[in-house]
Amino acid sequence: MFEDEITPPNKPPADPTVRAREKVEEFRMHAELAAVFEGPRKFSAELLPDLPHALAKDIQLAIAKLDKARANTGQLVPPPDPANPLSPEPVAEALRLLTLPTTAHLSTNDYHLSRRPGEVLIARFLSSDEVDTFFSRLQAHFDAALDGHKEDERQENQWRNDAPSAAYLAELEKISLNLPEIYIRPHVAKHGLFALNTQTADEVNIAYLADYIMNITPADLVGEDNAPPDAPTDQDLAWYFKLFLLRGYHKKTELALFFAFLQKTDDAW
Repeated sequence: MFEDEITPPNKPPADPTVRAREKVEEFRMHAELAAVFEGPRKFSAELLPDLPHALAKDIQLAIAKLDKARANTGQLVPPPDPANPLSPEPVAEALRLLTLPTTAHLSTNDYHLSRRPGEVLIARFLSSDEVDTFFSRLQAHFDAALDGHKEDERQENQWRNDAPSAAYLAELEKISLNLPEIYIRPHVAKHGLFALNTQTADEVNIAYLADYIMNITPADLVGEDNAPPDAPTDQDLAWYFKLFLLRGYHKKTELALFFAFLQKTDDAW
């Protein structure tokens, strides 16, 4: 169900098939991160610190409940729970969240932020062609990473020439992923469904996310009060990270909400 943890193993597994699959999954997760957050660098998306904290917390609570509700449905947001008729219908909640740009007067493509000491909540809404662009960029980032890694392995194997390296490269050569299908995009479109994926990292480097992926400063992203110092330590740069990707259709228009929760891991907070 794409409950992903960015926690690379200490050493690669001995089994070349397992090693190749884990490397490919790592590339998919990093492609997702880049496609979600590259808006300021590639598509003139703005960072807008205009998201009311009450609305941000409402989104966070609602999307977390959707995440919990899909425990037995994979990526799909499930139908109502007959055992709990008083709970909000998950599909209705998903639609409510996806249509917030209309009901709460929020722009699409941009990043709407709510900042508090040691915490940042980010909502980014996409609609129609913007969702197309996201999936195109997701696939492009993944393909570039995988192709580059294969080429590196080919060059290393020319001089290393050992059986484990050759077996690993052979497994890599077998792999080609169609990410829109992996994210069940055609299925969602055909049947009018809603899908939710998540990605979690106990520690994400805030400078990497801001400087490298978004082409902004950490202060632009988390605010001056939360920004790391001029000569930061690893701890200064470490933030807990949770990303939700909610997708579906409303009136034949494809919609997406990317919601991120960032919290400083420093004990001082």
